[in-house]
Amino acid sequence: MSTATTDTERFSVAADTPGSEQVAAVTDLRVTFRRDRRDVHALRGVTLTVRRGEILGLVGESGSGKSVLGTALLGLLPAATATGTVRVTGTDMLGGDPAALRRVRRLDLGAVFQDPMTSLNPTMRIGAQVTEAAGSSAEAERLLAAVGIPDPARRMRSFPHQLSGGLRQRVMIAMAIAGDPELIVADEPTTALDVTVQAQVLALLRGICDTLGCGILLITHDLGVAGQIADRIAVLYAGRIAEIGPAAAVLTDPAHPYTVGLLRSRLTLDTPRGEPLPALAGAVPSPVTPLPGCAFAPRCERAVDTCAVILPDPLPTTANRTSACPVPPPPAASAAAAASDRPTDPARTTSSVPQTPADPTRPRPTSDPSAPEPAAPLDIPPAAKLHDVTKVFTGGALRGRQPLHALRRVSLTVAPGESLAIVGESGCGKSTLLRIIAGLERESGGTVSVAGRPQLVFQDAGASLTPWMSVGELISERLRGTGASRTERRAAVLESLRRVGLPPEVARARPARLSGGQRQRVSLARATVVPPSILLCDEPTSALDVSLAASVLNLIAELRAELGMSVVFVTHDLAVARVVADRIAVMYLGRIVEIGPADQVVAAPAHPYTAALIASVPELGKEPAPTAGEPASPLDPPTGCAFHPRCPIAIAACADPLLDVRTEGRPGSTHQVACIQRKAS
Repeated sequence: MSTATTDTERFSVAADTPGSEQVAAVTDLRVTFRRDRRDVHALRGVTLTVRRGEILGLVGESGSGKSVLGTALLGLLPAATATGTVRVTGTDMLGGDPAALRRVRRLDLGAVFQDPMTSLNPTMRIGAQVTEAAGSSAEAERLLAAVGIPDPARRMRSFPHQLSGGLRQRVMIAMAIAGDPELIVADEPTTALDVTVQAQVLALLRGICDTLGCGILLITHDLGVAGQIADRIAVLYAGRIAEIGPAAAVLTDPAHPYTVGLLRSRLTLDTPRGEPLPALAGAVPSPVTPLPGCAFAPRCERAVDTCAVILPDPLPTTANRTSACPVPPPPAASAAAAASDRPTDPARTTSSVPQTPADPTRPRPTSDPSAPEPAAPLDIPPAAKLHDVTKVFTGGALRGRQPLHALRRVSLTVAPGESLAIVGESGCGKSTLLRIIAGLERESGGTVSVAGRPQLVFQDAGASLTPWMSVGELISERLRGTGASRTERRAAVLESLRRVGLPPEVARARPARLSGGQRQRVSLARATVVPPSILLCDEPTSALDVSLAASVLNLIAELRAELGMSVVFVTHDLAVARVVADRIAVMYLGRIVEIGPADQVVAAPAHPYTAALIASVPELGKEPAPTAGEPASPLDPPTGCAFHPRCPIAIAACADPLLDVRTEGRPGSTHQVACIQRKAS
């Protein structure tokens, strides 16, 4: 699948002519949940419509109420007090007859959720699950083909775990379009996917909308994702609409200061290095105690006195736009000004490139990303060095006796004080490589040497923190065996909290009482309370909103500078890799295919796979550029270069079983590539 047009052509269902007819209408929707004997005000007067043939992007931070609105449209609100109206194809989804609701869900509604593994039955074959929605196995197979699943007859016999994340999400979309729905609610359908698979899924959704003429509510926290395929964008904040308008207008001339802040916080491939990453000051107010005035006022640079006491309603700004900000923007405000004028919260942001390592014997990280990495003093060993490392997993209920080749002759050196980012799609071996450096996995072959003690920070901070222990206990546990007294341990805990920007009282809290960003800061405090020689970060920002992600990246840079440690940062986001790292290593199916200075790798990619990753990065107003095909299975990797089945410049020699594809470069060059075509040129 290469373009949205290709996806559109796959559909044989007759398309209706898109028009302005409303398929869903929400009017003054207010939803309140009762939790721990307190009212949680999730939505506070939301009004919007979804039209036939359009994609409405619903954007906002976690906790803004996006998923609650999607659930209300599906008529699946849990126990809650809801007022206002929600209608889909004229049916009342709040108080309608249960039989009528079931009929609308079966005939007029489709849903695609964030994690298809939690939506698909792991004990049922794909064909059986799609057939339940489609009505017949023949129709199920046709739908799987329509959403671009190769060899659908064979995939019908597969279980969910036997499919990649992208294929599982395509199965969910196939089930969602069964019966030609009038409205599809897609709740963060690409958040858990790699950037290349994300581009494929977004192109597929655009093709479905154009061909079937249905309406799609696309829920996302990323304005770049919404900007790729949405016709209109609605920005939601603290349960209320901040602004609604045509996608191009919202992205290029945002009317509400919250939208301006979201745009500023987005990392792109052009984000300046060596400057503080922009992050919205403060946090979303608690839905338990809504503010009497504008919920964004405490974080708003445009706020006036009345903003704190008067609740603004969204009002028309032009014929097809509304905004809930009565304060006009400063003169000549524009998207360009929003991108260049970067106010930051000093308590939450620091330079994204460390300036002064704490240990003067360590090499100083360079602020010139194109310069060769500094050579470490001869008497200081590398922070980590791997040579020809392989990792093969055998056994397991899902693999049987077939070996899984997770790493295939990986060689890598991390200099003292260096920040190295490792990027690649899911299943390429990034996390396995990190776990081998951490000592949590043993290599099957090759050699690994690590100087000092590494520490690992995980993607899901909530899952990595023991829920029944306080933050202070979690951090203090790392000090066991150091010989520190109780007083010294308490002082070290408070110092580690200060270092990551958390107040002392957080030490008494349990993880469940903290926000996602606060939990990730606690994870960093625990990992650095005893300064490690190398900090290993496994996707620490992928589950965070853009503003929180920026503040965490700034924090990691600050810790690196203050403690003089090396950082190995695993991510699937090249924009993140570029600002956080001195060098980038690109992995594909267990091998490093390219490695070099961060800006060089992004600006002039040497490997076709790196170029494909860059082309798939979401950009405002840019059409998705999906990579053809799916990654091969590490259970049966292709011969020669593993990328050759998907490569636009592959030649016959690329598939040679005797081809030993290694990352190599010209003498003295720090930019290396594993591609015989690129080396030849």
